[in-house]
Amino acid sequence: MCIIFFKFDPRPVSKNAYRLILAANRDEFYSRPSKLADFWGNNNEILSGLDMEEGKEGGTWLGISTRGKLAALTNYLQPQLDRQARGRGELVTHFLTTDVDSLSYLKKVSVEGHLYNGFNLIAADLSTAKGDVICYYGNRGEPDPIVLTPGTYGLSNALLETPWRKLCFGKQLFLEAVERSQALPKDVLIADLLDVLNNEEAQLPDPAIEDQGREYVQPILSKYSAVCVRCPGYGTRTNTIILVDADGHVTFTERSMLDKDPSHWETSTHEFTLQS
Repeated sequence: MCIIFFKFDPRPVSKNAYRLILAANRDEFYSRPSKLADFWGNNNEILSGLDMEEGKEGGTWLGISTRGKLAALTNYLQPQLDRQARGRGELVTHFLTTDVDSLSYLKKVSVEGHLYNGFNLIAADLSTAKGDVICYYGNRGEPDPIVLTPGTYGLSNALLETPWRKLCFGKQLFLEAVERSQALPKDVLIADLLDVLNNEEAQLPDPAIEDQGREYVQPILSKYSAVCVRCPGYGTRTNTIILVDADGHVTFTERSMLDKDPSHWETSTHEFTLQS
């Protein structure tokens, strides 16, 4: 389970404004092995964490490349999973390593969507010269991917912008931080966004989550209904903030849980300029 908030404006009026502000949580079993975010791939051009679960090695939930390709994945909450389905993390890594544009890639994925358990996939081409394009596809929604218009979006474990209470609550907190962004030093903005991602206030009742998750979600509903999920052995274990400014300068901040311990975290920041 994960949650993503993002705002994009390919042509911001102010030079102090960001073209993209993205804040995301990865929720996962604490015991699932993974690598912290770092550069990898040809010429070390891709920046992401990596799943190291046996049989799913090399998949990821969120990544960006120096060429301006960005992708982010959430699972779609469903009561029963097909254990024979393909690993969804490969959808992100395949996009980051290909030369196919975001819309064409998602059209290809939509043809193969039935091979996977439920997912949502954001794919973007960020280009200082050509303008940014961000697209979305969910294999439990409409059959064709869409190109998003500039604006602010929220995505959790239902389709894009499904008004789960925790999504609406978190999106409002995100918007409040974004509205202050031009007046804040970058490190303060990042700290504000991390605060949004670590909000543990349960947003109950939420019939939409209960209906979609049915009996599967009942035992953890009170914890799962917060932006930051905290359950025994499972919950939010990675916060990621991505900022892209008008000149294509990228700041990628990751805060990760260490040693399966919710009280032990490490924060790292990577910076680079888009080559597109």
